[in-house]
Amino acid sequence: MNHPIQLLVGLGNPGAQYAGTRHNAGEIFVQLLADRAGVELREQSKFHARTATINWRGHKLELLIPTTFMNRSGQAVGAWARFYRVAPENILVAYDELDLPPGKARFKFDGGAGGHNGIRDIISALGNQKNFYRLRIGIGHPGHASQVTSHVLSKPSADDELAMRESMVRAEDAMEHALAGDWEKAMHQLHTNPDKQ
Repeated sequence: MNHPIQLLVGLGNPGAQYAGTRHNAGEIFVQLLADRAGVELREQSKFHARTATINWRGHKLELLIPTTFMNRSGQAVGAWARFYRVAPENILVAYDELDLPPGKARFKFDGGAGGHNGIRDIISALGNQKNFYRLRIGIGHPGHASQVTSHVLSKPSADDELAMRESMVRAEDAMEHALAGDWEKAMHQLHTNPDKQ
């Protein structure tokens, strides 16, 4: 797999009431990269998103955070991909993952939505193409399906937030390989880190 990443998408819900919640883990990750690069994400209404361009360790990277609600994330990603004629395999989407505990993050290529409404809408917006990359940021599962909504829309405990942030830093370190299209190295670096992995 030699697919260099041109667009990094961070999923979340807009509005102050959702800031810092588990469901906004993808947005938090993209904002982290923007902050490290010293750039401000600016709203672009035609893309239904806030965007920025950064140079990440020698690689040009477009950042995008949809300004729509999670279940309409594809509106932004689809508009951007069509306008710039970017193939799905050159897109990386960061999002919260119930099936991973806080402190774990995993790269993945292709596959279904896994019950995630944001990913489901992106697949639909890309013409039912699933062949884009994902960065799954663990938020843990509350234990019962009836508790999932309140879990994802609430803020993590201090310990969980710290673990999530640490996993994002490890993902950030592996991004250099992902941007170059060396996914074997990117996955090896992120997935084999001994700390909380």
